[in-house]
Amino acid sequence: MELDPQQRRTLTWAGLAVVLLGFDGSVLVLTLPAIAADFHAPTRELTNLGSVLALGALGALPLATLADRFGRRGLIAVGVAGFSIANFASGLAPSLEWLAALRLVAVCFEAMVAGVATALVVEEAPPGQRGQAVSVLSLLAGAGTGITVLSYPLIAPHWRWLFLAGGVGVLLAPAIWCRLPEGRMWLRASIVSGSALRLLLQPAWRRRVAVLAAMTALRAVLLGPAGLLFTVYASEVLHLSPTPISVLIVVSAFVGAASYLVGGYLTDRLGRRAPAIGLSIATALSTTFSFTTGITGFYAGNVLWSSFSSAATPVFGAWTAELFPTGARATAEATGSVAGAVGSVVGLQAVGVLAPSAGLGQAIELLGLAMLAGAFLLFMLPETKQGPLPD
Repeated sequence: MELDPQQRRTLTWAGLAVVLLGFDGSVLVLTLPAIAADFHAPTRELTNLGSVLALGALGALPLATLADRFGRRGLIAVGVAGFSIANFASGLAPSLEWLAALRLVAVCFEAMVAGVATALVVEEAPPGQRGQAVSVLSLLAGAGTGITVLSYPLIAPHWRWLFLAGGVGVLLAPAIWCRLPEGRMWLRASIVSGSALRLLLQPAWRRRVAVLAAMTALRAVLLGPAGLLFTVYASEVLHLSPTPISVLIVVSAFVGAASYLVGGYLTDRLGRRAPAIGLSIATALSTTFSFTTGITGFYAGNVLWSSFSSAATPVFGAWTAELFPTGARATAEATGSVAGAVGSVVGLQAVGVLAPSAGLGQAIELLGLAMLAGAFLLFMLPETKQGPLPD
């Protein structure tokens, strides 16, 4: 990509924020079997934990409205400090309830940083390279996850150490505040006093908000439980040890990293809608395949799931930002996170009810129908490829 100096600084420092986010946000998923063993938690308690965490995205919404009103830079830095403090405290949690409460706070800041950083990068990127810019941001988040994946086998089952290490973000947040440029598009835009949510409810935007929220919720009905519980499924149902699980995650991460770049390249050439629909369908099918076909299918399905889902990330990142005005763009990103939280809670509670009788794998398989339904809702959204961003 050809970027000017400010665009490079934006991508560098927003990228650092999402590296820290990727590291901190992946610790719970990777270490969940060890956490369950330490706290003697059955699957039902783990699904309740996931439901509590999903609700953290609700807190991201008011924070994102502040980013639309007062700027992107400060909220990203505050968010990094917030989730880093919560992560450090998570390493000291004396019970599963305390861990849930601390992770709730962390998810609030993580969801806000993810949405605001995406909005900022899309606003700064050249129109023909927005998808590639988001793919780089996604790749950096994946690098943060990779640090977790590579570190945990060396210290397993000491899950607390990774949470404590996440506190390093507190030291880096001031540098992000000082070095990350404020978005030029946000500075140029006429941000009027009033609620960004009220702006999104105007006729020009509310249908887009409703469709995207519905799709995101239906997508999360499947991916919320699948993403949280796949290590539990691997260890308790397939009886895999932490080492092969980590190897699978590493392989999936490398495939996913390449897919981020491929997705960004393709969406800048083929548009947003068709790739989003196709990749959503492929993600739903490969995810359900992972939980219903034994060890071989679990390995193959996870790699494909990672590939399709990663390729879709820059597509949705660019598309969402292009659909909404500057004065409510970060809020629109957070609205999607809230919808995803609702979908995750529904999916996790459904798994908690179905798993005792149907089994964990089949319970998750049934949720794939929700994501398939959500994919077809995307036909209702306009194509926005390389169009001017709404003011």
